Amino acid sequence: MAKKVVVGMSGGVDSSVAAYLLKEQGYDVIGVTMQIWQEESAAEEDGGCCGLSAVEDARRVAAKLEIPYYVLNFKKTFRECVINPFVEAYLHGQTPNPCILCNRHVKWEALLQRSLELGADYIATGHYARIVQLENGRYVLRSSVTAKKDQTYALYNLTQSQLAHTLMPVGEYEKDAIRELARQLSLPVADKADSQDICFVPDNDYAAVVQKEAGDRVPAPGNFVTASGEILGQHKGIIHYTVGQRKGLNLAMGHPVFVTQLRPDTNEVVIGEGQEVWTDTLVCDDLNFMAVEALTEPVEVIAKIRYSHAGEACTVEKMADGKVKCSFHKPVRAVTPGQAVVFYKEDYVFGGGTILP
Repeated sequence: MAKKVVVGMSGGVDSSVAAYLLKEQGYDVIGVTMQIWQEESAAEEDGGCCGLSAVEDARRVAAKLEIPYYVLNFKKTFRECVINPFVEAYLHGQTPNPCILCNRHVKWEALLQRSLELGADYIATGHYARIVQLENGRYVLRSSVTAKKDQTYALYNLTQSQLAHTLMPVGEYEKDAIRELARQLSLPVADKADSQDICFVPDNDYAAVVQKEAGDRVPAPGNFVTASGEILGQHKGIIHYTVGQRKGLNLAMGHPVFVTQLRPDTNEVVIGEGQEVWTDTLVCDDLNFMAVEALTEPVEVIAKIRYSHAGEACTVEKMADGKVKCSFHKPVRAVTPGQAVVFYKEDYVFGGGTILP
């Protein structure tokens, strides 16, 4: 009997071709789109990877591929595991990555659990990543064939059980090859543009979402200050700023200055010179290791501090309180609390965590 796989279909070209590839490999494929939008107005055209337009596109692809297709409701899980933590992070002066939370708790934990209950053996996605098993038996994410589309950074938090029940067929292909295959198959999404924005953040306006969700809990305007406490002017609220930011400060300093720190306890945004945005250390928690069960001794890795970061060599070591310290061989720019730091060995994910203030 063929193994059954539930493919998370976003209505994009990558997940559509993933469904096709798995069907060709002999799997019993079921297509699923996760309903996560919180209100109908947020799900109109261009509603991100899981809006109404995504549902219609995914439904048409499933019909073309002749596979069953369903829409599953994950609204409650998405709010609890993604939107609420996103808002809380901004209120506490951090810059979160909601896609990482969504991947771990919605696209995997919730979807995988539902799929296993339905008798599936695996779930699959259109992510540009590969899953391999090391000699020690542990599953790790390996970088995709196409480096510029590699998505392992946003998937570092997946567990061993999740990886063991996941297929990622697109990771073996270049993006151009995926589009060409979709054209050859006459898939209706072959030339559909990639979704860039976060699905619940219209026009990339994070602050507007936080203001709407938090209501009277939104921090009031406060002071721009130097590291020593000198007041430079007034900011419009800490949710509007992130470490390393230069634009939109509206400070007449006569030369470029940058946000170097957010202080939610005193409602201050610290301003400094360009060199002050660089550091050679960071501390992280909320750790997840793939290549090993736990970090027991210092390890040399390449660490990425944001999705677009090329990575920098560093030594990671466990601290007495269980957190992990990263000591970079060369300084890195704009280490941002709330973002993920992901560790790589060779071309696979060693582990990662959340950057602390």
